[in-house]
Amino acid sequence: MITSAGTLDGMPAQLRSRLLDWTVAVPVLAVLVLLVTWGRDLPAPVVVVVAALLGGAVLAAVHHAEVVAHRVGEPYGSLVLAVAVTVIEVALIVTLMISGPEKTQSLARDTVFAAVMITCNGILGLSLLLGALRRRVAVFNPEGTGGALATVITLATLSLVIPTFTARPGPQFSPAQLTFAAVASLALYGLFVLVQTGRHRDYFLPVDSQGRVIDAEEHARPPTTRAALVSLGLLLVALVAVVGDAKTVSPTIEAGVAAANLPHAFVGVIIALLVLLPETLAAARAARRDRVQISLNLALGSAMASIGLTIPAIAVASIWLDGPLLLGLGGTQLALLALTAVTAVLTVVPGRANVLQGGVHLVLLAAFVFLAASP
Repeated sequence: MITSAGTLDGMPAQLRSRLLDWTVAVPVLAVLVLLVTWGRDLPAPVVVVVAALLGGAVLAAVHHAEVVAHRVGEPYGSLVLAVAVTVIEVALIVTLMISGPEKTQSLARDTVFAAVMITCNGILGLSLLLGALRRRVAVFNPEGTGGALATVITLATLSLVIPTFTARPGPQFSPAQLTFAAVASLALYGLFVLVQTGRHRDYFLPVDSQGRVIDAEEHARPPTTRAALVSLGLLLVALVAVVGDAKTVSPTIEAGVAAANLPHAFVGVIIALLVLLPETLAAARAARRDRVQISLNLALGSAMASIGLTIPAIAVASIWLDGPLLLGLGGTQLALLALTAVTAVLTVVPGRANVLQGGVHLVLLAAFVFLAASP
């Protein structure tokens, strides 16, 4: 995608030509359409147009994320997409909770749990499968990946499991418990970022078949700072378009879910799948380039950011929101989370995985989606 003779070397003429590039035009057009259609009942033809722009914005987001990642290097590149998507996702959750409190008491729980299952089973499983198909065995660093997985499991347990067993009925936290969970989530996420980008940065870089760290970058010349900043801005525009257009088409999705006699909570699963599409595509591309570690950074980093940023945000929002905030998982969800945690540990510890491990995680994702549709 990025070549030394491509459009990313910062020359003014080439930068001007990018204004006509689809990766620039589609996100801008998607945001303009979002501004026009936000909060309105849309006819079917308009919904089709919005959905098409949503798909284009997803592909554009992946492109610009790769440009930025190529400039800043790993693991910073993985953090860019994971944090950007999660911040906008959090904003969407809080907006929905404010606009419809009577229907969104469990929205944060459902969204965060869906994000964890999609990232830890869907993105992780797909990455391992593609990596193993490329060279029979997908190789990654178990030290960095194991630390990330331990952080995800801890965050998920503190935020989604403990509320089920507290003395307060609901299942929900008391104000003091919610405050502790929010502070602990932020602290753990901040500590992980410091470890990932500081002293143990090499734990999160791709490794060869002997476990030796290899160059995570392509051999092509990186884009200039100016070109990377342009792509960073366009990445944010594309992500706003992805989340906003997903919200715009959500009434149509809700109508389809109701017509199919599916639980209303399944809408959250569909929205989560749409919002996480950029990370999924970016992880798949990295795995196909034999950069499985980068794919796992994206998967586990996204799960971690989803919990570590969402819980503090809704803790603050709960100050003015009416109604209870339900965070504890039900029995089926607890079983799926426990099975995911055990399976992921067994997958990560060896530092090597084949198509079987990838397939197991994808089956777990399928089980989550099926049970969400048929609880």
